Parts: sequence; structure tokens; C-alpha cells
Amino acid sequence: MARRGGKEHKTKLLLGAIADDLTGATDLCNTLVAGGMRTVQVIGAPRAGTAVPDADAVVVALKSRTVPPAKAVRESRAALAWLRKGGARQVFFKYCSTFDSTPRGNIGPVADALLDDLGADFTVACPAFPTNGRTVYKGHLFVGDGLLENSGMRNHPLTPMRDSNLVAVLGAQTPRPVGLVGHETVREGAGAIRRALDRLREAGTRHAVVDAIADGDLMAIGESCVDLPLVTGGSGVAMGLPANFRESGLLGETEEAAALPVAGGYAAVVAGSCSPATLGQIERMAASRPAFFVDAEALAARRRVAAEALAWARPRLADGPVLIYASAAPTRVKRIQKRLGADKAGAMIERCLGRIAKGLVDAGVGRLVVAGGETAGAVVGTLGVQALRIGAEIDPGVPWTMSVGEPRLHLALKSGNFGASDFFTRAFDVLL
Repeated sequence: MARRGGKEHKTKLLLGAIADDLTGATDLCNTLVAGGMRTVQVIGAPRAGTAVPDADAVVVALKSRTVPPAKAVRESRAALAWLRKGGARQVFFKYCSTFDSTPRGNIGPVADALLDDLGADFTVACPAFPTNGRTVYKGHLFVGDGLLENSGMRNHPLTPMRDSNLVAVLGAQTPRPVGLVGHETVREGAGAIRRALDRLREAGTRHAVVDAIADGDLMAIGESCVDLPLVTGGSGVAMGLPANFRESGLLGETEEAAALPVAGGYAAVVAGSCSPATLGQIERMAASRPAFFVDAEALAARRRVAAEALAWARPRLADGPVLIYASAAPTRVKRIQKRLGADKAGAMIERCLGRIAKGLVDAGVGRLVVAGGETAGAVVGTLGVQALRIGAEIDPGVPWTMSVGEPRLHLALKSGNFGASDFFTRAFDVLL
């Protein structure tokens, strides 16, 4: 039950969201909570018959960003079916603000499948997140002041992004026509955007990339999407969606308590992302705190690296946060990928980090920062976490969360690209 305007009533699900990785789901939850929507994040597509939580928005966190496209489609459709059965009035497909994908997918195939299942024929695509330096202009994705193709994402080990033209990138992933709504239209506001979307749809376009260079653009885009069954993008474009439900009278003025119960237990950071942002955060924390490197080549040689890491960590936990990381520079990553194959190398590291996280929790860690979407998925899967409650924001797009049920943990699940250089050390100061 929720209190709206002094009256109690049972909330019906308004927005059902599907995210292609765990940290992206948490980022989206953070945005929706800030917009006044009571939001629950669930891990993985729930089994048929599982009750949908009593919330304004439910975000299903999948691990579908880098799996084969057919699997990503299958898992996304299962999540959609569950959300629709729960009564979701609108669906949001959330992917990374750097549009992480390959020419085979998975963004295009998943969006097409969701459109088909919803009986819809048109959607938008907008990964922009200006607060974190991701903007779209003339259909091209920028990271900071440079094009995506010139950023660290160019060397991403699983989804190297070497083309900044989102119309072209998405067009390679779907047989359906892809169009563009440029910033000259977006800056005129929601009405102009809606008219442009209508024209594209009538002309046969099925996916419309939409420019956005500021939060005001995202709010206008969100408002223009009020009647779309499916919206796709980064968490930024979801900024404008709560206002649509509020305007229609479906969402009241809810005061969300982001405060979580007092945190307990030891503190640790587990990092697997190889993004430049995470590498910088590792360097910053390792300069002042104990750090252990999980060597992928030692793993490939069948050394018991997880046991070594835990033996190293246990006597140090009482003295403050420890850092355990497998993140490495692109040249080192390429070397192990060449030896084992990218998929096998990634899975091997994720399994190891998952075992390490489980061992840390067993040793008394109750506050855990995890860096990297794939790593976060492996960690929560190993720990058996099924749902999360959203708490205070640490940096844009990254809140503290608390697991629902057992084990009871405070978790910060960080996208590899997000966070300031002092994120790892400062995160624990935010959680009082």
C-alpha cells in the first residue's frame, strides 16, 4: 500500500522495465526513484507465476548484453511476458549509455522482439546521459567532448564500439528502417518531437534515434513518448516518464525514502570492468588501501586464485575496505583473450570474482562495491540475491542498494564507465 494525497490505495504497476545488465538496471532504478516512482529491481526474469512486487515501477535486470542474440531475445521476451501479466502500462528497454552492442545485436534484435510481442510498430532509441558525459548529436554518440569511437570503448573486450553513428549501428542490427530526430527539433520541445516521431512512423520508420545534449532534452523526449508502448534507451531518457504518469493521474506525489537501514559488516570492493573509469578508480584506491590483483593468466594456469585472494583479504578486513580486482589494461586483456577466447576468458574471471565475493560475505563483509556489469551479474548470481531496494546515490547513476531477503547486504553495483576517480573510497562515506 502507498500513501498518496493522504489516502491509502493499492498501487498498480505503471512501468515495466527490462535492462540488459545489472548495473544498468540499478542506474535506471535510481532515475525512477528520483522521479517519485516506488521502484523494485529483480534479478533475472522471474518464473511464471511469481507475483509482481507492489510498486510503481519494476525493473528486471538480465545479463543479456553480451550473450548470443537469440538468448537475449528469449530472456527479454520472458521478462516482458511477466511484466505484462503484472499489468505494466508501458515498457522500457534499458541498455548502456555507450550503446554497447555488436553488429549482430543485441539492442536491435531485442527491441524488434519486444515491439512484436507488444503489437507495436515504432519506438525511439536514446542512450544519452549528459550528466555522465554521454550525448547524442546528429545521431552520433559522444563521450565527453569526443566521439564514442575515439573513447576507451573502442577497446572494450566484449563490445568494442568503433562507430559513433547510432543510425548506422542500429541499422546493422535490425532489418527495420531506422530514422533520426535531430536536435533542431528536440530543442523545440515535446510537441515538436512528437510530430517528428509521427512523421517518421507514417513514412515506415520503426526505430527513431533521438538527439539529446542536456537533461531538458531528455525530459522533453520522455514527455513525447507518453503514448508509445515501448521506449528504449539509457536511463537518462526515463527521466521524463514519471511526469507522464503523474499528469495522467496514475502517479501521485510520493516522498521516497532513499535511506537504507544502518550498514554493518566489513567493506570491500570487487572490480572486473576494464573501462578507463574503473582503471582510474582502482589506481586511486590502491594508492591508499590494500589491493589484490586477480591474474587471469594465473587462473588459466589453474592456480586457486580465489582461495589466494580470500586468504589475503581475511586478516585485512578489520582494518577497512579492501580492493580485489581483475581489471587490466587493453593489451593484457587481448593477450589472455587470444589465448583462451574472449567468451571463455570473461566467464573464467567472472566465476572467480563471484567465488571471491561469496567468500568475502562469508567472512563478514556487509558492504560491497562491485564494478562492471558482467562482474555484478556474476556476484549477485553467486550470492543468490534476487531483488534490491534502492538507496542513496553515490555518483550519478550509481546508488547504494540493499538486498531483499538473505543474505542481507548493502551493495553498490557500478557500471564500469561510471563514477568519479575517488568513487571506491568515497562510496563507503555515503553509506552511514
